[in-house]
Amino acid sequence: MTMQMTRPTGPSAGAGAAGAADTDVAGFALTDEQRRLRDEVRDFADTVVAPAAYEYDTKRSLPYDIIAEMGRMGLFGLPFPVEYGGQGKDYLSLCLAVEQLGRVDQSIGVTLEAGVGLGAMPIFRSGTEEQKQEWLPMLARGEALAGFGLTEAEAGSDASGTKTTAELRDGEWVINGTKQFITNSGSDITRLVTITAVTGEEKRADGSVKKELSAIIVPTGTPGFVAEPVYDKVGWHTSDTHPLTLTDVHVPEANLLGERGRGYANFVATLDEGRVAFAALCTGAAQGCLEEAIRYAASRNVFGRPIGSNQHIAFKIARMQARVHTARLAYYDACYKLMAGKPFKMEASIAKLVSSEAAMDNARDATQIFGGYGFLNENPVARHYRDSKILEIGEGTSEVQLMVISRALGFSA
Repeated sequence: MTMQMTRPTGPSAGAGAAGAADTDVAGFALTDEQRRLRDEVRDFADTVVAPAAYEYDTKRSLPYDIIAEMGRMGLFGLPFPVEYGGQGKDYLSLCLAVEQLGRVDQSIGVTLEAGVGLGAMPIFRSGTEEQKQEWLPMLARGEALAGFGLTEAEAGSDASGTKTTAELRDGEWVINGTKQFITNSGSDITRLVTITAVTGEEKRADGSVKKELSAIIVPTGTPGFVAEPVYDKVGWHTSDTHPLTLTDVHVPEANLLGERGRGYANFVATLDEGRVAFAALCTGAAQGCLEEAIRYAASRNVFGRPIGSNQHIAFKIARMQARVHTARLAYYDACYKLMAGKPFKMEASIAKLVSSEAAMDNARDATQIFGGYGFLNENPVARHYRDSKILEIGEGTSEVQLMVISRALGFSA
């Protein structure tokens, strides 16, 4: 990690930007332990992740040294019990860590968010004791990554479009199909991908057919499992994302994850929970843009004074602050409901919708404030500008979130 990001010099973001992350809000006060974790991850993000971000973004490679250090810090095991190699912390602790990483590098933030929320969490929530003992310790230590194989060319939000099949033959599942846009699915340390597949069909009285969808654990070394070449993406260059091909993949019947026919329902529950951590990632991205904009506006002089002294710049930054504050409140609210065992589906969608829009809007405004400097790839706001669009698409598009919210309000749209 030798390359340093070249940025215009100037003071740090200071109390104005840090205060947004440090201020407790009534009902959402962090514990001392949560504060210590947040500050530890923030320091790690600033001193280790940020200086290397441009180099790895240019190489388009996952920084295994940084991932290993995150594993040693216990970040991949935060929400899991100690008996499975985890840290025994709450879900908010995971969100705080994801937010701080996303503030400086969304690719690293989503590697943690997806590694825990989409890779390991289905095993923890739906797995047998044997499956938990086999897979969770290595995932919780960050020694291995796992993927979440839901999306296909014609399937994702629409489960009926799933074409991947799994047929039970002589005590084995024989799987055939393809998956798309699967995070953490083809890295050097990926050890499994849990996939959804059609395991049967039920003919209804009206003649229509309902597909039985189940979830199955597929170790990556299994013959017939192929992670195709990595996508050439607009952003998230460091994040590992592949299409998958499964051709006559044989895995034991015991690799069924959860009940047969409950695969999609379990994955929907996983997505609801994962959207809270994803909203934390979006909030971190919006916060990172805010901090960079404050620093630059205070140090960049035009016509003999800082550009931040111009009202239109100051007001733009004020709106950025308002977006960050609102996004953080939204994901805190959803997270506290999740941890309290209360319904949180709508709140998770609100948090994801609000925070992803905040990240995209703040990236655009920060780039504008930087002017020509904002158009240089070595500048963090340029990377956020490229990275943030996927935040409005991944783990359920903004339109899907609006659908979830409107249905919760009693509309069938």
